[in-house]
Amino acid sequence: MEKQIRPTPWYLSPFLAIWRLLTWILKLVGRVAAGIIGLAFAIVGGILTALVITLPIGIPLLILGILLMLRAIF
Repeated sequence: MEKQIRPTPWYLSPFLAIWRLLTWILKLVGRVAAGIIGLAFAIVGGILTALVITLPIGIPLLILGILLMLRAIF
């Protein structure tokens, strides 16, 4: 039995795009380097989140760093 691949619903496409970007980065630099880059992004995002004026930049950077670290692990 072949597993049929269903198209991604339109409302999940931004998450799929981010996941594919993270996968591309992971293939490019490797798991260890991706984990280190993800940790750096998470730290910088946390620092920028602590500063109120840079909050709009800090939160996405923190989330990207966490996702990159998760992608490096799994």
